[in-house]
Amino acid sequence: MHQANQPSSDPLTIAYLTAGGAGMFCGSCMRDNTVARAMHHLGHDVHLLPMYTPIRVDEEDVSEKTLFYGGINVYMEQNVPGYRFLPSLVTRWLDQEWIIRWATSRGIETSAKQLGALTLSVLKGKDGNQRKEAQRLAKWVSEELRPQVINFSNMMIAGTAPLLKEKVDCPILVTLQGDDIFMDDLPEPYRSQCFAQIRKLVEVVDGFIVFSHYYADYMAEYFGIPREKFHLVPLGIDLSDFPEKPEQHDASDRPPTIGYLARMAPEKGLHVLVDAFMHLREIPGLEDARLKIAGWAGPQQQPYLEEQFAKLRDSGHFGGCEYLGTVDRAGKLAFLHSIDVLSVPTVYREPKGLFVLEAWSAGVPVVQPNHGAFPELIAATGGGHLVPPEDPIALAEKLAEVLANRNALRELGASASAMVHAKFGANVAAAETIEIYRSLLAREAKA
Repeated sequence: MHQANQPSSDPLTIAYLTAGGAGMFCGSCMRDNTVARAMHHLGHDVHLLPMYTPIRVDEEDVSEKTLFYGGINVYMEQNVPGYRFLPSLVTRWLDQEWIIRWATSRGIETSAKQLGALTLSVLKGKDGNQRKEAQRLAKWVSEELRPQVINFSNMMIAGTAPLLKEKVDCPILVTLQGDDIFMDDLPEPYRSQCFAQIRKLVEVVDGFIVFSHYYADYMAEYFGIPREKFHLVPLGIDLSDFPEKPEQHDASDRPPTIGYLARMAPEKGLHVLVDAFMHLREIPGLEDARLKIAGWAGPQQQPYLEEQFAKLRDSGHFGGCEYLGTVDRAGKLAFLHSIDVLSVPTVYREPKGLFVLEAWSAGVPVVQPNHGAFPELIAATGGGHLVPPEDPIALAEKLAEVLANRNALRELGASASAMVHAKFGANVAAAETIEIYRSLLAREAKA
């Protein structure tokens, strides 16, 4: 139980629950890890608890080794009759990290279209087929951690919120960072049933953290959340290996180069960028432009990726493209230093845009679609340009315009880097998040 009258400067004990990305680099769990680590550095006792699978990040992993709602057991409890009644001694061994990592390396499908019934069951918490998982999580958090604040990293994993509120009685928050993308892919009748269950959970949650005004407004209507429950914080990025003044690399000895840094998925818009790139190389003076692509691709993404490569081959532009695959931290930095401009033309309304902050931190400007969080990010930093969504011709023309003056591009990137260091560092995001926690604790103490 939290101490209601604690001094505002006392460190907090925080349970932060994040969902692993089934072996891929997931922007949400990377952001969760970054901010949790920054809160540690500010002196707080933060426990980053992974759910489903271990998280995969390209920086120091501060998540706990104890896994909750282990993905294999959760699936078996949903689909194998009688499995959920087996004793934990029989089933818990399947939560071992090496087994989970082996299973996820097999290319298990985790799309929402395949997980409707399972999502609904998890959202039901102690009343779902995974009630044993809910009770184990609530017992561990209430007896081992006894946190003053609980923060879920998305609504899909917040089914235990009522049980935790009953056991711990502390402020509970949910960080919303792409929940609608998953929900919109759920088939009926599960989508409607999940919405109904989430609206019940909204009543139990004390606050919702978002990274843009756009997403607060959108999710308020989407999930029926009172607008006053929203709190805006910076996205937050680890800047430890990004110098405040990025090196000014002379690009005169290389062709104009566009970069793409995200997973290989249709929603991230690689196909839009490929179409724009083929048009760009038809513009006089940009025949030698290059496209560098980096990011995670699992077995399910390979057909889509091959489709893009086939388009480039058929058009005669494949020689101007370089695919780097998944890159580690050092590889990411080298990638960013090798491009003039970054574009990830998402077809959905991106609520985060971590790749944009990474580009700016390395002094690289961006060209992004005019939707989601991008307009607010670019307004805050001046680090790029907006184009109409899903319009490869407009994207190509804007890329041609900015690549015509690469000295101006470098100056734009350097200015954006300074703004990221001032406004979007992990320590800034962590400090503002802690202030939100304290405000909810203070409000609860007065109640």
